[in-house]
This record gives sequence, C-alpha cells and structure tokens, in this order.
Amino acid sequence: MNDKIYPRSEDNQTVYLKSVITRQNIEVGDFTIYNDFVNDPRDFEKNNVLYHYPINHDRLIIGKFCSIACGAKFIFNCANHTLKSLSTYTFPLFFEEWGLQKSEVASAWENKGDIVIGNDVWIGYDAVIMAGVTIGDGAIIGTRAVVTKDVEPYSIVGGVPAKEIRKRFSPEIISQLQKIKWWNWDIDRIHMAIPYIQLGNVDQLLKL
Repeated sequence: MNDKIYPRSEDNQTVYLKSVITRQNIEVGDFTIYNDFVNDPRDFEKNNVLYHYPINHDRLIIGKFCSIACGAKFIFNCANHTLKSLSTYTFPLFFEEWGLQKSEVASAWENKGDIVIGNDVWIGYDAVIMAGVTIGDGAIIGTRAVVTKDVEPYSIVGGVPAKEIRKRFSPEIISQLQKIKWWNWDIDRIHMAIPYIQLGNVDQLLKL
C-alpha cells in the first residue's frame, strides 16, 4: 500500500488511517479507514486517541481492513486514576506542586496495557474502547458502545458496558476465516476474492 490518504476522490471525510499516523506508539494496518464528518479525519491522533502520553509506553495497534466510524475514541491508561490510593486525586502527576519525585508520575494511574484491534473490525459511531482491551478479527462494535473487556473474533457487541449480542457466523465458519486470514493475501488474490467475500462464500475462498 502506498501513502495515499483518501480512498475516494472528492471525499475528504474518509482517510486511510495508516497514511495520517505520526506517533511511534500507534500502528495501523493497510486499507483501514476512518471517517469523520465533524472534524478533519487527518486529526485522528488528536481527537480520537486520548490520554496516550509517551511516558506510559502503551500502544494502539489496529489491523488491516478495519472500518472506524466518526467519533470513535480510544482511551488510554493515563485516564485511569489509581484505585490503590485512598484518594482518586492524581498527586504524582502534579509532582512539582507537592514536592514528589518526577519518576513516580506513572503511579498516578492504573496501567492495563495496550489497545489491540484485530483485522476486518468495524467500530461504530461514537464507540469507546478502553485501555487494555483486545478486539478479535471480524468483530463489530455497536454505536456508542463502551468496550471495557476483550471481544472475541467475529462477535457483535453493544451497550454500556459492551456485551456480546451474538456471533456473526457459525463456529465452523469463524474457524475457517481465522485460518484463511484473507487480509494477509496479496492484492491480486484479494481482488479475485472480493465476490466470494461479499457473497459469504467461504468454500470458494478456501479454493483460492
């Protein structure tokens, strides 16, 4: 994939996310798109990836062929005030004011780890993904869902907090899709596969 920003001519609301990412701690796969009809979608890092401070070294990892809707937010560990303290006030963060050690800043929050989004994931409008969550391949995150726990591959989740509504396919088809991993194929092979992907014909995909 080249550095093309916009997948469609005369559409400045949708971008290939990989082409607009600048932070070293964000990784995005090929052909993943982000749409924003409120703000400039090129400002995804500023508007959608929140509390993602370099001091914490946590990462946002997004796979290939994902679709991320307007307003989706990824909220990182620095937003999580520690619950180990008797107070939720972040004293270590304001070390200068309270004469504390700068090296202890990270003790102000709970560190739950990276956010990892699989391949071919659809994240709906205004959905929120919390720190430490892994979303499996092919999952769908409903509009305004708040995802606080891992989501299994090819699951549809929704609500606050998000809960599984149902699986997209039978266990057999899910197993086949996880073995095929069509998103890792070369471009020519994916071109040939598009009709079968759209028709839900796994048997034909297996023959390619």
